[in-house]
Amino acid sequence: MVCHMGSVTISVRIPRELKEKIDRYGVKISEVVRKALEEEVRRRELEEAAEAAEELGKIFSRIPDDEIVRIIKEYRGAR
Repeated sequence: MVCHMGSVTISVRIPRELKEKIDRYGVKISEVVRKALEEEVRRRELEEAAEAAEELGKIFSRIPDDEIVRIIKEYRGAR
């Protein structure tokens, strides 16, 4: 179950022919648009996360392995 804290209305201009087909096939516009937008946002979030991970990889590659091992052991000992 999704809880919506609020919503907004968006509009889009489409060709008349497409609207006629939407009506003919009984396409539920709001469901289709909502799902498509959610999928696009999810795709972009994953893309952004992958870019951030790549940047972190570059940063960590500059840290010597023995330093990383030391930090991990230190962290585990502090828990």
